Amino acid sequence: MGGMTMPGGWTMSMAWMRMPGQTWAGAGMWSAMMVAMMLPSLAPMLSRYREAINATAEERLGRLTGLVALGYFFVWTVFGMAVFPVGVSLATIAMQHPLVARAVPIAVGAVVLIAGSFQLTAWKARQLACCREPPGRARTLSADAGAAWRHGVRLGLLCACSCANWMAMLLVIGVMDVRAMAVVTAAITVERLAPEGTGAARAIGAVTVGSGVLVIVRAAGVL
Repeated sequence: MGGMTMPGGWTMSMAWMRMPGQTWAGAGMWSAMMVAMMLPSLAPMLSRYREAINATAEERLGRLTGLVALGYFFVWTVFGMAVFPVGVSLATIAMQHPLVARAVPIAVGAVVLIAGSFQLTAWKARQLACCREPPGRARTLSADAGAAWRHGVRLGLLCACSCANWMAMLLVIGVMDVRAMAVVTAAITVERLAPEGTGAARAIGAVTVGSGVLVIVRAAGVL
């Protein structure tokens, strides 16, 4: 995906630029790409769900697992459709106001720094623990369609909250930036699948904080 050079030499992703008659198509693409990013981390959650209900619902296991996934992706689709207009608005403002455009590099660096700092918080650790816990650990998990849908929605909401910092980064960088998307996908996957998820999240956070500082320093012309 190409970019447009803004005042101050900053290249802004064209992913957010509104195209006539394609606003909803763009929102759908953004949502689909976010769903794709979450697939690697969803797989183990579905596996844990299947193990939790297999003894009581073996004949309905596939359908119930599908409903969990559907509920999960429903949350991410709604989230994507809600966030897309924000990205379009930010890009439009930057294109129309040179002063804002010149501040974009530092703003991006600040968002990256904050996103990394978020990884180091106890709140993030708690959210990751909820994403990784076995289904039914703190509640009775019924083997029926309604319970499967609600479980999927709950997982989607937990993941959306836990990944808010990564989504903020993509919001300012542009989801069509394939490199940024690959990095975020890897970070989300590692912090959920690594044996020591909290430690991995903090290590990723430290690297992200350093990257944010570097972006700010370069934007300020120090380097």
